[in-house]
Amino acid sequence: MKFSENWLRSLVDPAADRAELCHRLTMAGLEVEGVEVLGEGLDGVLVGEIVACEKHPNADKLRVCSVSVGNAEPLQIVCGAPNARLGLKAPVATIGAKLPNGMDIKQAALRGVDSFGMLCSAKELGLDADASGLMELPADAPTGASLATCLALPDASIELKMTPNRPDCLGLRGLAYDVAALFGASLAESAEDAATVTSNAARSVRLDAGADCPRYLGRVVEGIDPTSPSPLWLKERLRRAGLRPISAVVDITAYVMLELGQPMHAFDNARLAGDIHVRRARTGETLTLLDGNDVTLDEPFLVIADEARAVALAGIMGGLDSRVTDATTDVFLESAHFAPASIMGRARKLGMHTDASHRFERGVDPELPRAALERATALLLQIAGGKAGPVVEAVAADHLPQRKPVVLRRQRLLRVLGMDVPDAEVDRILRALGMSVAATEAGWSVTPPARRFDIDIEEDLIEEVVRVHGYERVPTRAPSGQLRLNLPPESQVPAERVRLQLVAGGYFEAVCYSFVAREWLQRWGREEGSVALANPLSADLAVMRTSLLPGLVEALRHNTNRQQERVRLFEIARVFRVGDDAPCETRRVAAVACGRARPEHWEGDKRAIDFYDVKADLESLVDLTGGERTVVFRPTDRTDFHPGRSADVVVDGLVIGVIGALHPRLLKALDLDHDVYAFEVDLDGLTAGRLPEAVELSRFPQVRRDIAVVVPETVSWGQIENVLRGVEGSVLRDLVLFDRYSGTGLGSGLKSLAIGLILQDSYRTLTDQEADHFVASALAALERECGGRLRG
Repeated sequence: MKFSENWLRSLVDPAADRAELCHRLTMAGLEVEGVEVLGEGLDGVLVGEIVACEKHPNADKLRVCSVSVGNAEPLQIVCGAPNARLGLKAPVATIGAKLPNGMDIKQAALRGVDSFGMLCSAKELGLDADASGLMELPADAPTGASLATCLALPDASIELKMTPNRPDCLGLRGLAYDVAALFGASLAESAEDAATVTSNAARSVRLDAGADCPRYLGRVVEGIDPTSPSPLWLKERLRRAGLRPISAVVDITAYVMLELGQPMHAFDNARLAGDIHVRRARTGETLTLLDGNDVTLDEPFLVIADEARAVALAGIMGGLDSRVTDATTDVFLESAHFAPASIMGRARKLGMHTDASHRFERGVDPELPRAALERATALLLQIAGGKAGPVVEAVAADHLPQRKPVVLRRQRLLRVLGMDVPDAEVDRILRALGMSVAATEAGWSVTPPARRFDIDIEEDLIEEVVRVHGYERVPTRAPSGQLRLNLPPESQVPAERVRLQLVAGGYFEAVCYSFVAREWLQRWGREEGSVALANPLSADLAVMRTSLLPGLVEALRHNTNRQQERVRLFEIARVFRVGDDAPCETRRVAAVACGRARPEHWEGDKRAIDFYDVKADLESLVDLTGGERTVVFRPTDRTDFHPGRSADVVVDGLVIGVIGALHPRLLKALDLDHDVYAFEVDLDGLTAGRLPEAVELSRFPQVRRDIAVVVPETVSWGQIENVLRGVEGSVLRDLVLFDRYSGTGLGSGLKSLAIGLILQDSYRTLTDQEADHFVASALAALERECGGRLRG
């Protein structure tokens, strides 16, 4: 929210300078995001009136103006602004002035004609971004007066970064309550007398959706002057709040919104037919909005309609057909309270965000519409004239939010804050914030005002007390008492060790969004069981991820598009699926890789990464558990992986994930022109280890026997290893695969594997006969289980 400092001080004027004001606001939870100082360095800038304007004799685009600044003789000033004309009042920088942009004003000759000053645009004065022409001042601005005095300068445009729980501070009146409480200042009276009703013109209002709009007020004002301009003070306050003045009626509704926090809308009364209806939109109903966009609505949208059609999108934007124009003489002013749930997400669904929807989504004071309507009526009658009709109000009282008392206990306040706040100070703070306070034996019973939707429980009141009293006053104490350590089980490998192992292997950790686009999961074939968000931030963040790989591969693609040829990324995070009562969360670790197997080096190894490189990285993670775990890689039928270069990861008989190359069809859809290898496994299944056990080392020598066996190509090394380790009465301590051969001399579909068998007994030295017996048993088992034979 952006506002003028001078405007705020007209409502509450604390005894503090600008820096102190901004600091206290920030410390109270209303973060000051920016301060733009306006009107400093305007000494020598006066209000001037062009009393003569002639074409420059030597330049088509320049004019020679005689400008009165209250002296006996007007100044001759050469100007190139397109709106320079006879009778115009504009800022004049006299000789010797120094503008905020650093320009020194001196006498100069422009194309042979002397110029004694400069007519200025708002941008040159540092007041606005408009540099299209001279800054036009009202006709009643006193000629020769200081511009700073005329525009109530200096001032500052202050921007607050508002949190969603404080919609009451989206209006200066609500913000003034906080400033008054922070500095102990008095709040200016805001009582607005009801406008005198001088017309019988009125429109009936019907609440066809009372739960969505429990209060709606309307008033007809007849006979306004549509050509009446907004006064300078109103325009300047709007500009300093970041809004562009448009016309008197539109400016007044914007002004009331900024001042009170109540969005309003003005209709051209002549373009409305019959009664006003507040209802749900009909499916397929269309409406052209003020911005010119045509929108197609459905039932969740709330609309303002007359007897013929929808004329506005409730709480978001008005319709184009019923807008106020330069020919409008009769207006219908709307001021309503919309339930936040009826507006929330509707503008975002249409790709919009308006000042009105921003406020109504968060909640607006349900008691505010009448005060806002009276304030707007008074300003309209003052500026544009006209006759006010009666206020027509429709209320669904059962659906209006009710504020219930909240108990604040003295002991609870002390326990949470760790310091004693005097009762008188607590009472002062709560009352200054507009709350009704009644003392009780244990503390206070507090009823928050209707505008404070964020006060529901005792902790909310404690927060109000401490943020106004001062967070910096809360003492810093070390925690005391007995703490119970939450030690991880010894049998589980910590996730940090997995993270360090991957980093040591050359991977970089990535952090991807837990929310992804539904189209991502559909492309990967992983949409089933996904959790859809009820109110997503955008269509690209509509569902919760069921896999870590889509986000990681997108990050990989982002890097390869920026000339990173060798990419290694991993992530340890949660994935989500629909559960019985709540979404099921599963911790997983995933990694993706592409490019060369090794970093670029003078030895010249430029081999591309393959399945076995990624498999080795995954096996190194399994080895962290320390125990003897059975890991099998078996063919997978997953559609997002290459059918010939991928496998399910099976650890101790349980499938914990998948590994391999991504499917070429998926790579094409992702616009990737190179192979990408990846794995994704359940973290708990990967890191489930065994408690370490001490084993006595054998004092007896090892015996090694090397064998070469011929087996079918379809037999994996994992199958062979399982068979050899399962030989009955095994004295096998380790085995090594040290050679592989296929080709001439073996026959089609066969391969030869050279295996070293390391044999050892814990209690005696093995004899040659015992070693040979084990080898014979191993060969028999391989022939029986794998179709293998000893190579001759």
